[in-house]
Amino acid sequence: MKEQLNLLIISSIIISVISMGCSSSPFHTKATGTPYEIVVSVDKENWQGEVGEAIKSDLESDIAMLPQSEPAFKIMYGEPGHFGTLLQNVRNIFVVNINGSMYTQVGLSYEKDRWAKGQVVLTMNAPDRESILEFFGKHKTRISRFFSEIEMNRATLLLEEGTNLAVMDSLRQHLNVALNIPYEMKATTSGKDFFWISDDGKSARSDIIVYTFPYTDVNTFTAEYLTAKRDSIAAINVPGGRMDSYMTTERLIAPEYEAIALRGKYSGVLRGLWKMVGDMMGGPFVSIVRLDEANNRVVVAEGFVYAPGTKKRNYIRRLEAVLYTLRLPGEFEAPLVAPYPNALGADTE
Repeated sequence: MKEQLNLLIISSIIISVISMGCSSSPFHTKATGTPYEIVVSVDKENWQGEVGEAIKSDLESDIAMLPQSEPAFKIMYGEPGHFGTLLQNVRNIFVVNINGSMYTQVGLSYEKDRWAKGQVVLTMNAPDRESILEFFGKHKTRISRFFSEIEMNRATLLLEEGTNLAVMDSLRQHLNVALNIPYEMKATTSGKDFFWISDDGKSARSDIIVYTFPYTDVNTFTAEYLTAKRDSIAAINVPGGRMDSYMTTERLIAPEYEAIALRGKYSGVLRGLWKMVGDMMGGPFVSIVRLDEANNRVVVAEGFVYAPGTKKRNYIRRLEAVLYTLRLPGEFEAPLVAPYPNALGADTE
């Protein structure tokens, strides 16, 4: 697994980043906008041409493993020189400067709290249109991944407040793991090496299941193994609303597995679609998988959403933020950390 993680790190393309963290001023207003909204500022001619199309292709790329097409971000355009206060205070801003006399290559930098508290402004400087198009051709979804990480961090940090301590304690006592559960998720069910938490929503429902199993196979951290294990556990512990119905994984679209580093250790993310055998229900799921070496077991924390007729992007992403707070024995008092390795590359804050 260490070799897999090293290959993952080595293969990532490193972009030069200048981090210009500025201290927030007490006179700053709070950043506006909702999660996954972004303002893009670039000259109008390029916005209406190939550069604008490349930016839109990145930021409006489909979210992986949702049952319907949903873009990563909602874009608002702000023309340079006419960047009013309304757009200037939005939480996510992407500024593109094109100037051949000032820049020789594409460079990225970001700044926190530039015009509003809680805001992140990412700036791309480039000598010409061609270099920008080359960048987006080589680094597909790099910008959307960066801002997705920022949004995930925001959601994770909010979990330091508004946490359901009673459910957290029950989970810790039952499985000896920690997870920051949102306060509205109150319904719980437990089984052998299994714990289920739900908000019991009516029109849209969010659920989290946590389960463990012995670590016996070096091939555990693969999509095939984890999906088979998921199905065996869900068939016993996650019944549907009808007699003899139970949850399973939708196989028409194969689940996707990604290796990540979480709390400095090899971990994995499994994404896919679920359905109920014997019932007309389904939706997206995402799982965080970790190896508890001290107890020779695998710990899986999964979030799944049921929201028929409703967009599911924000529901599943909020659950994913919860999952990244998963802590194993010995980590319970550790602060919540950034969920992903930084999407821009080296040495960013």
